[in-house]
Amino acid sequence: MSSNIFASGCSSGLLPRSAPPQARTDERRQNGVIKKDSSSQEDLSFQDLTSIEKERRQLLLRSELPFWRILSYYRGTSLRAVVSDSLVWTTLLIYVWIRWRANTIDYVPAAVAMMEKTNVNILGGFLSFFLVLFVNQTNDRFLEMYGFSKACSGRIQDIAGVAKTQLPYEVADRLVCHFNAAHIAGYVGLNAIGQGSPYSKSNFFDHYNAKHHLLTKNEMKALSHHDMDNSGLCMKELTTWCQLDVAQARKDGHIDSYQEKYMHDKILAFRAAMDGMYDYTDQPPHFFYIHFLVLLSALYLPLFAIDTAYAAGWGADKAIGLDILQGLIVFLQCVFVVGLRSLATNMIDPYGDDLEDLSVINYVEGTLEICSTIMNARQE
Repeated sequence: MSSNIFASGCSSGLLPRSAPPQARTDERRQNGVIKKDSSSQEDLSFQDLTSIEKERRQLLLRSELPFWRILSYYRGTSLRAVVSDSLVWTTLLIYVWIRWRANTIDYVPAAVAMMEKTNVNILGGFLSFFLVLFVNQTNDRFLEMYGFSKACSGRIQDIAGVAKTQLPYEVADRLVCHFNAAHIAGYVGLNAIGQGSPYSKSNFFDHYNAKHHLLTKNEMKALSHHDMDNSGLCMKELTTWCQLDVAQARKDGHIDSYQEKYMHDKILAFRAAMDGMYDYTDQPPHFFYIHFLVLLSALYLPLFAIDTAYAAGWGADKAIGLDILQGLIVFLQCVFVVGLRSLATNMIDPYGDDLEDLSVINYVEGTLEICSTIMNARQE
């Protein structure tokens, strides 16, 4: 008997009950969500994914750095979103043009008196409220999905612990392998919905399956009727395999009915957590709401630039120092509006390839390592 389940693989035992016929195909709507056409999405290699993951983990460690070191970074910050947003540059150009005009004439235009009667601060107050609300909503959503990911890992560890202590090694090995395969296949299936996922069968599932021997060739053939990259049904079937493994262990007398129920509950809790990830990914915040915020931003920032530029002084009251100070205020307002909007939109889909997204590789490899430790535990 091998001392490492992830070196020996899951070669023992029979396959679960007969798979559905090959004629069966995944429909357009599967797993309760609408599948998207991801054929045009460019696959990243596993090396690319690990490079992103490494930088992502380093980014998490920067939160407690001194302020001067935090300000020295560009990637993974709001500055990257601000400088690439055309609305920011349009707003600044409006301000610069008005101030250039103010410094080329010696009289006070009639429009200055008219602008004194306007008040864009009301619009700014409303926009600030909705932006902060949007950030809070997407942050809650992000943390909820993080909780789902960690819950999936936790339920696999629960099953590994019970399987190790209650089941024969070969049976426990097979169950844990199936469960880890379901975990990885679940992340691959996310590619079918929402904004898609960089984790595909070829660059993600096949890598871990080859490295840890989670499924045999016959088991992979039994799953071949599923399009793993475009459906969550492969994860669903693998989860059911785990339930079948538990049911068979009960029939063989390895566990009693209470232990069987406990293990079924953990498997179903895993499936519920994975379903939660799919549900949130399939239903992002309403486009109507996002369009509303973008529209308000596109109207407010140019108006703010005009209002600030006209209030910076004309004729004898103009001063270069005041122009620069007011220009800085306009830029800071752009950072506030565009930065908050970008922060919220970046948190909508945490399973992408952005540096701010969740560390899927860390979760998968951490779960595999913990399961290996559990299955190889020896008490003297």
